[in-house]
Amino acid sequence: MSARSKARKAALDLLYEADIRGTNAVETLKLRDVVEEGPDARPIREYTRELVNGVGDHFRKIDELITTYAQGWDMDRLPAVDRNILRLGIYEILWSPATPDAVAIDEALTLAMELSTDSSAGFIHGLLGRISNIKESLAI
Repeated sequence: MSARSKARKAALDLLYEADIRGTNAVETLKLRDVVEEGPDARPIREYTRELVNGVGDHFRKIDELITTYAQGWDMDRLPAVDRNILRLGIYEILWSPATPDAVAIDEALTLAMELSTDSSAGFIHGLLGRISNIKESLAI
């Protein structure tokens, strides 16, 4: 697993935790970002910080896009893990120009296949593909 893939997984963990607890993801990141010394230290990767802060900065717009394009699905009905995989994917597609859309979608699918259901992966693929196709026409 690449360093960026690990960073995405860590970002998903933080977003999921905040979602389940009903707290702010950026605040959760700050609580977990404890600099320790020694062999058991687990510093948070810079890309994890970038992802969580980016999703936090654009949270309202990202959730608006999910609500708009997840036809027939209310945000509350989406499984928490799927909701947060979508948040990460949409952030990378729209606000992370260094990440090609295909990579963002593929990484989201990998997370969905590892952590959710087969039907979730198809749903996530469809929604992120739609966002990628229309991103030039979105007002962000």
